[in-house]
Parts: sequence; structure tokens; C-alpha cells
Amino acid sequence: MKIGARNRLDGEVVEIKRGTLMCQVKVKIAGAAIMESVMTLDSLDELGIKIGDKVRVAVKAVNVMLIKD
Repeated sequence: MKIGARNRLDGEVVEIKRGTLMCQVKVKIAGAAIMESVMTLDSLDELGIKIGDKVRVAVKAVNVMLIKD
């Protein structure tokens, strides 16, 4: 998958907080730092993201997007 965001960090999903429509996904990146992303539950389910998954965090402007290969 090609994406225009140049700031990409590899990490591991360590926590998922599910709401009624949205969720918060915490990802541990290098140096034990934590990045967070908020997305719809539909997006979470379509990507199949779960705790322990390896993902790539792409940062562009104010958006934090998760990418799962």
C-alpha cells in the first residue's frame, strides 16, 4: 500500500478502548513511547486490528492513521 504520509513508525497495539461508535487504539513504538489513534469501530473491524498486532503508525498533519500489512 502506498501512502503520502512520510512520518511512519512501527509499533505494537497494546490497548483498545471501544465505545459505541469509535475506539481509541494505543500503540507502543520505539523507546517505549505510546502513540494513540481514534477511529470508527467499522474501521477497526475492517482492518482486523487487535491487541498484540504489529502496525505502522503514519502521522500526517493532525491525523494519526494505523496501517496493518
